[in-house]
Amino acid sequence: MKKSDISLYSLVAGLLLLPLPALASDGTAIDFTGTWFGITAIIVFAAAYLLVVGEEFLHLRKSKPVIVASGIIWALVGIAYASHGDTVTAGAAVRHNLLEYAELFLFLLAAMTFINTMEERQVFNALRAWLVSKGFSLPTVFWITGLLAFCISPVADNLTTALLMAAVVTAVGAGNNAFIAVACINIVVAANAGGAFSPFGDITTLMVWQRGIVEFREFFSLFIPSLVNWLVPAVIMSFAVPRAQPQAMQETVTVKHGGFVVIGLFLFTIAMAVSAHSLLHLPPVLGMMTGLGLLKFYGYYLRRREYLIDAEIHGPERSSTDFNNDRFDIFGILARSEWDTLMFFYGVVLAVGGLGTLGYLALASEAMYTGLGPTNANILVGLLSAIVDNIPVMFAVLTMNPQMALDQWLLVTLTAGVGGSLLSIGSAAGVALMGQARGVYTFFSHLKWTWAIGLGYGLSIWVHLLLNGVG
Repeated sequence: MKKSDISLYSLVAGLLLLPLPALASDGTAIDFTGTWFGITAIIVFAAAYLLVVGEEFLHLRKSKPVIVASGIIWALVGIAYASHGDTVTAGAAVRHNLLEYAELFLFLLAAMTFINTMEERQVFNALRAWLVSKGFSLPTVFWITGLLAFCISPVADNLTTALLMAAVVTAVGAGNNAFIAVACINIVVAANAGGAFSPFGDITTLMVWQRGIVEFREFFSLFIPSLVNWLVPAVIMSFAVPRAQPQAMQETVTVKHGGFVVIGLFLFTIAMAVSAHSLLHLPPVLGMMTGLGLLKFYGYYLRRREYLIDAEIHGPERSSTDFNNDRFDIFGILARSEWDTLMFFYGVVLAVGGLGTLGYLALASEAMYTGLGPTNANILVGLLSAIVDNIPVMFAVLTMNPQMALDQWLLVTLTAGVGGSLLSIGSAAGVALMGQARGVYTFFSHLKWTWAIGLGYGLSIWVHLLLNGVG
C-alpha cells in the first residue's frame, strides 16, 4: 500500500455532527455531506471497510466489498449532481479518478511482473537457501534478516521482502517460537521502514511520486528517519532473542538461466521510469511499461532456449507438446500478479474519489490540517494507518491536497509508510506473516512490542523534524 481524507474512518461520526455547509455559489462545487446522498455514501463506505478489516476471519477477498461500494457511491454522486441539474461534474470527476488509477495500475502491474519473474528464476529462493545454510546464530539471523528487509524493500515491494525473510527465520528457528515471533516483528518493521524512503518501496510513496509532489531524489532525505524507525525497536527487541546456535541446514538453490539478467532489466526499467518523470516530464508508467516490453522480449528468448534444449534431449515432436507447460511463460507470470490488491486499489481510488466529490475530503481537510495543523495531522495519519490500510488514507490526503511545504509532504509519506508497523494488521507485510507463521507470530505477540515500535515511530518523526526542518 493517501490524503487528508484519512480521517474518514475514525471521524465519520464527528463529521456527520458538524453543521451543514452552504452550497457553493458557482453551482459546481456542491457540498452534499449533510444530504442523504452523502450520509448514505459514508455508510456504504464504512460497511465495505468493515468487511475489508474482517478479511482474515471472513475469508472474503478485500477487493470485493470496495469495488461494489465504489459503484454505489458513484451512483449516489451522479444522482446527487443530476438532481441539481448538473450532468457534467460527476462524469468528469470519475474519469479523472480512472486516469489516476490507470497510471498506478499499469505501474504496479509491471513491477509485480518483474518481481514474479525473479521469483520464477529462483533469485529469492537462492538467497534464502544461502542464508539458512550458513549456520548463523539466532541473533545474527535476527539482524541479517532485518537488515535485508530494510535494504530490499526500497526496490522490491515490502510484502515480497517480508515473506522471503520470514521463510528464513521460520526455517532457521524451527521449534523456537520465541525467536520466530520477535524476528517476524523485526522484519515487518524493517520492511515498512525501508519502503518509506523510496518511490518503489510502497504504494503510498509511489502515489506521492507520481503526483509530482516529491521528486525521486527528495525521498532519500527520509533514509535516516526510516533507519531510526527500524533500529530503535530492533535494538530493544534484540535483547529478547535467544542466544542459540542452530545447526546449518544443507540446502542449495541455483538461480535459473537469465535470473541475473532479469535483475539488470528491472534496475534499467526503474532508471527509465525515473528518467521519464524527471527529465522528460512524462508519467513514470511509460518507463515501467517499456521495461515490461523488454522483459517480454527477453522472455521470448528464454522460452525459445528452453524449447531448443528440450528438442535436443527429447526430440522436436515431443518437445513441442509434453514440455510446453513447463517452459518460461511471461504471460503466465503476469497472470500471477496480486490481482486482489490491484482491484482493491481500484475500489479505494474510486470510493475515496466519490466521497471527495460529495465534499467529505474538504471537510476532513478542514478538520485535520486547519484544526490540528499539518504536523499533528500528518502524525495522526500514521496512527490511522495502523488501523486502516494506508492506501485509502494516503489517497485521501493526496485528493484533499492540503497546502503544505515539501518537508510536510515528506512527513506524511514517512508516517503513512511506517505507521502500519504499530499493529500486525496495519500493513500487508504483517498480515501476510501472521499467515506464514500462523499461531507463532500473532496480533498479540506483535502488540507486546507496540510500545517499542511506537518509540521508534516517535523518534523517527523527531529526527525528520530535526534534520529536514519541518515548519
